[in-house]
Amino acid sequence: MIPPRLVPLLEQFDFACERLVGRLSGPVMDSGDGTDTKVGPMTDEEYLWEPVPACWSVRRRADGPGERATLLAGAGEWGRDAAPHPHPWPPPFTSIAWRLSHISEMVSLRADHTAGDHARTRDDSLVCGDAAGAVAAFEEAASAWRQALLSADDTALDTVGYCTYPHGSDAEEPFVDIVWWVNQELLHHGAEIALLRDLYRSRER
Repeated sequence: MIPPRLVPLLEQFDFACERLVGRLSGPVMDSGDGTDTKVGPMTDEEYLWEPVPACWSVRRRADGPGERATLLAGAGEWGRDAAPHPHPWPPPFTSIAWRLSHISEMVSLRADHTAGDHARTRDDSLVCGDAAGAVAAFEEAASAWRQALLSADDTALDTVGYCTYPHGSDAEEPFVDIVWWVNQELLHHGAEIALLRDLYRSRER
């Protein structure tokens, strides 16, 4: 039995995921007015596109971090530009690859720290260097988070620190607020990614 308070948040999460994956993969996406709009799948070139100088993205470890970054976060052959606190100011502009990797890591780690082993770190989060792999990683992470949400009852929603994710305010807030926050992050970065797809398509006009 899903707690009534969780139902609208879960529905919002599902819709946001469906809309983002459609926007990235096609063949159609939700246009926002109830009609479908044709869209092609994101290419690797578009995924890694750096629209401005000193952009943060994901890079091969052999190439090292980008400008103003001091390390490549994550696991695998590729890593995501990063720097310890305090972060560079003004914040670096980030590519689709960076934003999608960030979302996937945040969601997958929170899933583990809610209903998993409570042990995964950023060093365990695989960073993908190709568009198809990144979309698949996001879908896997989103599925894990959804399953974690389904394990939460009303008591869990009110429990401060129910999720032990170490890189946010999880230790200070009831779980229902963290659920809301994850939705906000997904909507926020999903909109940014959609805009970058539009800019990429229009870059030579």
